Amino acid sequence: MLHFWKKDPSNIQFLCDPQDLGIIAPPLAAKSSLPDWYRKLPAVDPEHLSARDNGLTIKRCMPFLDAMTTGWILPLAATVRLEIRDDGQNVEAGWEFDRVMVSNHGAHQVAGNPKAPSPPCKFHNYWSIRTPPGWSCLFVPPLNRPPQPFECVAGVVDTDTYSANIHFPFFATAADGVHVIEKGTPLVQVIPFRRDDAAIRAEIRAETGEEAASRDVVYRNTIASSGWYRKIARAAR
Repeated sequence: MLHFWKKDPSNIQFLCDPQDLGIIAPPLAAKSSLPDWYRKLPAVDPEHLSARDNGLTIKRCMPFLDAMTTGWILPLAATVRLEIRDDGQNVEAGWEFDRVMVSNHGAHQVAGNPKAPSPPCKFHNYWSIRTPPGWSCLFVPPLNRPPQPFECVAGVVDTDTYSANIHFPFFATAADGVHVIEKGTPLVQVIPFRRDDAAIRAEIRAETGEEAASRDVVYRNTIASSGWYRKIARAAR
């Protein structure tokens, strides 16, 4: 196993060619790149207050926020133009940058996939990612964010041993036309996780009376106070 860590082993490293530093868009902590619609949303909508509705918006939903703020956002290095034609069957990309930004996969590699007839393409990424021994990264389309003219394919990479640049297959999802994807547009959300050699087994059965009572307490506390989950449930992590 390769070891890249010289300092704090809890860090994730995003490394680029020295000539690219300050030129390509940098990774960002997901919590620092919340979409505008979410930032502008009030925690409570007074127009919807009623005897049976406390007017709370999704801004008070911790599971939604936790998903959106977990990990890092890996952005598009430079601006790309996607031209989609023939009801999505043909996709061509162009860019004014001195590195390859988009390439194509053979359609036979994903024959019968649910995104057909859109052909498989690939965004090129110029950040290598390194994690401590035993840690991998899950790459998913940015969670709870506005859709883009494309959707990257999810994947897991053992970034503790694989230090090459990871490129991201995607499918164009927009209507026919020319779509400009600006430098810095979120491509994927990077979520590091620790691998565990021990198998995780599922137990599938009916709950006991004690388990049902505990579930009911959690539910009633959650609906009685919007801050209960934040204060109690998260404190147990």
